[in-house]
Amino acid sequence: MIQQEVDNIKQDLWDLSHKIHQNPEIRFQEEKAVKWQTELLKSHGFTIDTPFAGLSTSYKATIKGKGEGPRVAFLAEYDALEGVGHGCGHNMIATMSVGAAIGLSKIVDELDGEIIVLGCPAEESGKGKVVMINNGGFEGIDYAMMVHPSTRNLIGRGGLAAIVLDIEFRGQAAHSKEPAEGINALTAIIRTFSGIDTLRQIWKDDARINGIITDGGTAPNIIPEYAAARFTVRAKTSKYLSKMVEDIKRVVDAAALITGAEPQIKQGLMSTERYSNAAMGKTFKENMATVGEIMEHPPEGLSVGSSDIGNVSMIIPTIHEYIAIAPTTVKNHTKEFAQAAISEKSDEMLLKGAKGLAMTAWDILVNEKLRKEIYHEFENKVLEKS
Repeated sequence: MIQQEVDNIKQDLWDLSHKIHQNPEIRFQEEKAVKWQTELLKSHGFTIDTPFAGLSTSYKATIKGKGEGPRVAFLAEYDALEGVGHGCGHNMIATMSVGAAIGLSKIVDELDGEIIVLGCPAEESGKGKVVMINNGGFEGIDYAMMVHPSTRNLIGRGGLAAIVLDIEFRGQAAHSKEPAEGINALTAIIRTFSGIDTLRQIWKDDARINGIITDGGTAPNIIPEYAAARFTVRAKTSKYLSKMVEDIKRVVDAAALITGAEPQIKQGLMSTERYSNAAMGKTFKENMATVGEIMEHPPEGLSVGSSDIGNVSMIIPTIHEYIAIAPTTVKNHTKEFAQAAISEKSDEMLLKGAKGLAMTAWDILVNEKLRKEIYHEFENKVLEKS
């Protein structure tokens, strides 16, 4: 029945996905995407709350069942990449969550609980979900789920903790013929890079850091009075990531001591590691099999990235599964992947992903034994570690 309900709105879902794709909006500017999603949800009986959780391009859509019960949230992402468009397929992510919620809502009178869609802006670089968590946007939610387009059908894929550091030094400008009269801020930045290279030797093998110089001066014959760099730092856990940040701060202090430049470090919001709930993932896998898709666990050695969905997985049971829309030769965050995200294959997989999500939510809402299994895992694998 749920599958048929999703099929009944397939043209509306394809239209939504294509409109979002053809009108890419970057972080915190996703006004059209929010308008189109909420209009469709409202037309199917959902109550809309937007702006939500302190963000103008966030929303919460809710429809209640016949009585009190679990609250399941489908997470929608819809921001695009600057210069690329929807090279991460967020047009599909939003539409699958909206489609799952609408499909499931058609039998909501049979259910105890609530069906929710949370509109989550700025995943690519704004950490929208972290802001929403900090502003209470996930309070009262019991389970969260979403599906991400990819080149493989995967469940249980983790993610690294990550943070962006902006490092600045201020010195004293001088003519290059009299360098002793100045304080070279660029030298301090270069010393920072050198010190970080030394840290790589003592950090764990799965620690990652990449950086660029964002400002290195204005002319080669002027000692730079200001220089800056930006680093993305990743680690297997947020605990180890915090240790890396403290190590970097010591390197910055050392560079300041050597050069005399004044340092400043600005930390962005941290994405935590991701704990994919195995019980929820197994249920999603079983449901995807009914629509003809075989889900697998990630092969050994497959690289993982970072996302603010990790922060959600630290506070409630969460899944962030993957469905294949393109060959493995097509890389994420590229224009080639953006084209794949609006192909006939993507339209086909969009419906399957929505059905898999809706059926998984149904199982959670009606199966108390499954809910206990999910929370037993969450409490033992996540809460104890955090």
